[in-house]
Amino acid sequence: MTSSPEVLTFGRLGVDLYPLQSGVGLDEVETFGKFLGGSAANVAVAAARHGRRAGLISRVGDDPFGRYLRAELGRLGVDAAAVATDPRLKTPITFCEIFPPDDFPLYFYREPKAPDLNVEPGELPVAAIEGAGVFWITATGLSAEPSRTAHAEALRHRARRRHTVLDLDYRPMFWESPAAATAQVSAALGHVTIAVGNREECEVAVGETEPDRAADALLERGVELAIVKQGPRGVLAKTRSERVELPARPVDVVNGLGAGDAFGGALCHGLLSGWDLRKTLAYANAAGGIVAGRRECSTAMPTEHEVAEAVASDA
Repeated sequence: MTSSPEVLTFGRLGVDLYPLQSGVGLDEVETFGKFLGGSAANVAVAAARHGRRAGLISRVGDDPFGRYLRAELGRLGVDAAAVATDPRLKTPITFCEIFPPDDFPLYFYREPKAPDLNVEPGELPVAAIEGAGVFWITATGLSAEPSRTAHAEALRHRARRRHTVLDLDYRPMFWESPAAATAQVSAALGHVTIAVGNREECEVAVGETEPDRAADALLERGVELAIVKQGPRGVLAKTRSERVELPARPVDVVNGLGAGDAFGGALCHGLLSGWDLRKTLAYANAAGGIVAGRRECSTAMPTEHEVAEAVASDA
């Protein structure tokens, strides 16, 4: 990377094949749309939509889908200089089914292994990791080697600088057991300053699902800001001196996938803007609601202007 991005994410990248029909299973879907996907990639795209210099550390396969993802990252404003090409593994694809308002099954095709889990410690952009305004990793990156060691090395270089974020992002199909995920996430919590996750992810991380207890448990592990997403019930954020809880925005849900990544990108923007916790949370909450009302993920990420309008309409 030629310069340190304001937001640097590390993790999952793949192709999303989303049905263009809602309310039917994949066996009945007739047409699909092709989109860039993967949680870490989506957060970088979301941050770029807010005008932030964003970059991604990941890998793709040496195949047409890999070439598509590189081009799409550039088109969407994300620096792909740290996205390597794996010589053996294929670029992963993900299908979903869309049953609004709250059922969106995911089907991951990442066998025998996804390239994004094959990132080696030696290929990390150390200067960018150290200099990024926000460094964002996900729990999925801790699920296999060599990615696990690469994440540990990245956190070592990061040295708990301000705005080092762990997205708890628990996907059970990527782990041999919940206990294995708990062990790895628990170890990583001591090296980050912010943790973000939903209630189920908090249970894996710290054994708590009740939002206040989960946030407190995350703070006890050393993070400075704990954010617990509660779906239709809204979101809770806590520091050692402040508690903010906001209801979910009313929205006609089209596809709930991607809302959390939109939240993440907007959260990065708020953190870098130096906003207070309530304003940052309101902005991130609004961004998530906007994407929940759209079919796709990466290309659905709202601009700063769109989110500001939504926040103003909620006031």
